[in-house]
Amino acid sequence: MSTAPQPGYHTSEDEQILHKLGYAQELFRAMGGFRNFAISFTIISILAGCLTSYWVAFERGGPIAVTWGWLLVGAMATLVALAMAEIASAYPTAGGLYYWASKLGSPGWGWATGWFNLIGQIAVTAAIGYGLATFAEVLFNDWFDYEQHMNDWFGMGYNGGVYTLYALFLLAAVLINIFDIRITSGLNMISAWWHMLGVAFIVGVLIIVPDHHQSVSYVFTETVNNSGYGGGATGFSHPAFWFVFGLGLLMSQYTMTGFDASAHTAEETHQASRMAAVGMWTSVFVSMVFGFVLLVAVTFAIPSTQGALDNIGAVVPWIWKESMSQGWSDTLLFVCVVAQFFCLTASVTSASRMMFAFSRDGAVPGHQLWRRVSRHRVPVYSVIGIGVFSALLMVPAIWNYLVGYAAGTAIAVIGLYIAFILPVILRLRLGDAWDAPRAWSLGRWYKLVDWIAILWVCLVTILFIFPLYKAGLPWEANFDWALTNYTILWFAGIGIVFGGWWALSAKNWFKGPVRMGTEEELERLEAEQEAVFELPADTQYEG
Repeated sequence: MSTAPQPGYHTSEDEQILHKLGYAQELFRAMGGFRNFAISFTIISILAGCLTSYWVAFERGGPIAVTWGWLLVGAMATLVALAMAEIASAYPTAGGLYYWASKLGSPGWGWATGWFNLIGQIAVTAAIGYGLATFAEVLFNDWFDYEQHMNDWFGMGYNGGVYTLYALFLLAAVLINIFDIRITSGLNMISAWWHMLGVAFIVGVLIIVPDHHQSVSYVFTETVNNSGYGGGATGFSHPAFWFVFGLGLLMSQYTMTGFDASAHTAEETHQASRMAAVGMWTSVFVSMVFGFVLLVAVTFAIPSTQGALDNIGAVVPWIWKESMSQGWSDTLLFVCVVAQFFCLTASVTSASRMMFAFSRDGAVPGHQLWRRVSRHRVPVYSVIGIGVFSALLMVPAIWNYLVGYAAGTAIAVIGLYIAFILPVILRLRLGDAWDAPRAWSLGRWYKLVDWIAILWVCLVTILFIFPLYKAGLPWEANFDWALTNYTILWFAGIGIVFGGWWALSAKNWFKGPVRMGTEEELERLEAEQEAVFELPADTQYEG
């Protein structure tokens, strides 16, 4: 094996930045700015999150939680993304958030951020896939009586049939991700256009086809409280209603996750110091605009409030089935199912890169396996690991849909947003003393943006540990285990396991990001890989 860079081997500007951060170019850098934007836009997926969890907002606030709540969360999520973007510009690595926290704080900060991020990534992948399965189950029932066949052939009920679909979709997403990154990045580019054109198509159908539409007053001022809190109070003057409205924001906040994918794929993106930052915040802002139009159109098409509450588990498919023919309804469902599968595939991509990078620095048990890269420069075992862990997380949904899916969404939101905000806290703490070179910056606005982002994440973290229904509170007389929120127990367990691991062992050996070698050693490693891998480290394709 050669001990020096091969003749003709050159490092690009992106590789030079990566070398300064301590890493060799192992992944395939083939994504341009639009594709970097597209992976975050795809994971946010307005045709996935806000439709599969529409019921959360509709029961807790009603139309105002759907429409105004979406704009509120969208604005706050954009500020969080902006706060993260300038850090991403300084440290464009696949490790993303955990790398940032380690550099801005200490290995301990990096350890906490990394585990919150990885667990949140697994949870959001699971929730996306399970939401996809619920929509696909409705569509497949219309096409070939899926539920009945699963019962006749395998004795499965509804939950078992949905989980089977979830497992199959997850397997397909994993298989796609095992191959060339150009396949998945190409799918993300197609997905971005599918989402934008899909929203335009769905909105057009919902305007033209239904015979009946709700009033403007209904869409923007109607309130609903089916949570049990406050005795069902819906008045703006009642404090309990605003607490319920806050719970309903889970729909929007869950949808506005995953934009850290732009950072996790930075090592696969050209001009990453700028494009990862821009891809992050623009994906949130564009999603907010398109999502608002979509949600307004869906809410205008609601046949009746009581009918929506009676079909709350699959409220959007019910709205479409009641307001138009089955043919039109199935067409809209098909558009959503395809978009949601794109979303699941992109989420596996992002999560696997985070797991690869965290393992590269020795933080994950079995890290020698998870950090291995295939001849196609893909972290294959991390891809498989994300699939397996996501499948296991949703096993409780086989017995109880609410415990599985609702807990999955809450774990995803809290885990991801804590990971998002920890580096922002550290950046704010450093203040003007932080002078890391970066191509994109907030300038003097960073203090205002960072403070608002931090306060918002604190608020939603507290809100989303509460059960969605009052009967889920343990001290209530009509307490129901099936309605409680196990998220706090999940994080208590996570804190004990990973906090204890840090205190007893990891603090002695985990040093945060570890340099893979000197500049010459990194160049030599890359030159050796060029001769072995089927793909070069870099390509000039800017798609």
